[in-house]
Amino acid sequence: MSSKMKLVGVLAVGAVAGALATMQLQAVARNALAPLPLEEVQQLAAVFDRVKAEYVDPVDEKKLISDAIAGMVAGLDPHSQYFDKKSFREFRESTGGKFVGIGIEMAMEEGLVKVVSPIEGSPAFRAGMKPGDLITRIDGSPVKGLTVDQAVKKMRGEPNTKVVLTVFRKLESRSFPVTIVREEIRMQSVRAKMVEPGYGWIRVSQFQERTVDDFVRKAEELYKQDPNLKGLVLDLRNDPGGLLDGAIALSAAFLPADVVVVTTNGQLAESRATFRASPEFYARRGSSDPLRKLPAAMKNVPLVVLVNEGSASASEIVAGALQDHKRATIMGAQTFGKGSVQTIRPLPSDTALKITTARYYTPAGKSIQAKGIVPDVWLDETAEGNVYAALRMREADLDRHLIGADEKKDADREKARDEARKKLEEQQAKTKEPPKPLPEFGTPEDFPLQQALNQLRGMPVMASKTAPAEQRAEASTEKK
Repeated sequence: MSSKMKLVGVLAVGAVAGALATMQLQAVARNALAPLPLEEVQQLAAVFDRVKAEYVDPVDEKKLISDAIAGMVAGLDPHSQYFDKKSFREFRESTGGKFVGIGIEMAMEEGLVKVVSPIEGSPAFRAGMKPGDLITRIDGSPVKGLTVDQAVKKMRGEPNTKVVLTVFRKLESRSFPVTIVREEIRMQSVRAKMVEPGYGWIRVSQFQERTVDDFVRKAEELYKQDPNLKGLVLDLRNDPGGLLDGAIALSAAFLPADVVVVTTNGQLAESRATFRASPEFYARRGSSDPLRKLPAAMKNVPLVVLVNEGSASASEIVAGALQDHKRATIMGAQTFGKGSVQTIRPLPSDTALKITTARYYTPAGKSIQAKGIVPDVWLDETAEGNVYAALRMREADLDRHLIGADEKKDADREKARDEARKKLEEQQAKTKEPPKPLPEFGTPEDFPLQQALNQLRGMPVMASKTAPAEQRAEASTEKK
């Protein structure tokens, strides 16, 4: 594999994450089925018959049908998908925030699994694993050469089974084995801390079933530490989205009661709706308002929202609502641009269809499809500029994406991405080392976070050196 392909492969992980859908999970019985086009159905049957009878090896009939359905749905847009039994189970695990494994938030660094943070109370946490630990072997097999998905698969498994990890701890300059017993893990999609006296940071990494409850708990903890919080940073960078009700609830946490958060429009009557900052639009059936325990000061605390090219879908709904209502200053980079809603329709045999059913619009009526949320203040990734930003794919770069309002082919963006990739490859060829990874979110070295704090303190902000002048002008115009 060429260095170019390797680089594209690494960056594609972020693009796939950015394509995660804003979900509505619904089971609807539809009595009236549309009449099928007879000629095309006969053609499908003829192809099925030929493949079954003449293909070089015997083929599984059920797999043929499953692949045909998957191909039909995949041809619609990048976010519609047919789930077979296995993939539907995995999908429910991802949105439910539960899985069986060791319990780490991870990233890949120099081809190894890097522990970003052990999940509190998890087997990895109890085994003493620390942020920054590098996993070099899993059950004796080297990690180098594995993709992120392959490494995750090796660490997950059945409950009460053991996995042996070889860990290299940089600070102690030593390697050692750790035996961990897998168990059901509840993922934490919300992290928070006081970054300095008077200023808090809350990061939402994905909108899952537990996200709103976790957000309320973390907000309560911050206000217990400082009841007179001067400012708050809501970090939605690289948040690929998730459940729609979570986005509405998170917006409602900061907005006045009953204001519009998002509107949707589609072919079905149920897809044409207005969602407001009210419990009836985000509280789960039979449950009370999950925001009832939030400190009242949350409605007025000075707020900055950090976004980047990986902020998609539900996170864009939140950023758009807070921006349109002038409740927060949006800082960072133009977001992913996924302005569509997907609905999960359960099917027989534990399968399901994820299908795009609506476009969504910000309170001001703007569609962000293939465009994204334009920040009020553009920021670079580091004080020196951007390293990876131009390389990250966005909605407009995906094949078969829904066309956005007034969308035009962005030749400048394609050119910038090619130039940035070439520059990184040349740098890598000279140094024979991969580019230095960006600092972890929430650390003192996190440049955008430091600029967000400056904004809250009323201090000068180092705005982007690399954002095109017309984009900076557009942000300034939209802010007004």
